Amino acid sequence: MEIQVIARVRNDFTTKFAVPRQAGLAESVESRVVFEPEFANPDALRGLEGFSHIWLIWGFDRARMEGWSPTVRPPRLGGNRRMGVFATRSPFRPNRLGLSAVRLLRIEDGALVVSGADMADNTPVYDIKPYLPYADLRPEATGGYTDALPHRLLQVDFPEELLRKLPEAKRAGLLEVLSHDPRPSYQEDPLREYGFAFGDFEVRFRVSDGTLTVFAVLAQ
Repeated sequence: MEIQVIARVRNDFTTKFAVPRQAGLAESVESRVVFEPEFANPDALRGLEGFSHIWLIWGFDRARMEGWSPTVRPPRLGGNRRMGVFATRSPFRPNRLGLSAVRLLRIEDGALVVSGADMADNTPVYDIKPYLPYADLRPEATGGYTDALPHRLLQVDFPEELLRKLPEAKRAGLLEVLSHDPRPSYQEDPLREYGFAFGDFEVRFRVSDGTLTVFAVLAQ
């Protein structure tokens, strides 16, 4: 079976660095799902406006791999423990497909405006399905080995004069992204400087003792 790209995600994450690790972690970040011309038919969206959330089936198009391995090293395990690829959400899988539940904010000019996406700008989308609370929500579900992993939020020190360089509508989303610690989980050097592209800006920061400090916001 061949699958086609039906749409592409458009947002401020122009590189993989700092993209939220899971959907829903940065609910203030908006993305647009823009349909390819062949699928830009409003009839295909009829009834979707009544759903609060949707599933996006998408592709890890930036994962470079030759073949596949039955085991991978999940970053959240420090990059030094192997798990079965089907017990992880690693992009390095046979078909490189991702699945994300995102909030549908509105349908605008034929595009879907969503929040909480965990994918980079220009990510291909292969299918869209409505999220059904009675079928998809499982309060009794357990998270396997991930249940034992801590998920602590960082304090974010973002000087006001730097924050003001960003459009006001982008600030809350960026603060959420930073609080979830965009660094690789195995890097803890407090002197190391990190930077990533966010829209038209580069954001640079350090992390020490549970606090992320932004020291530069540069126009690109």
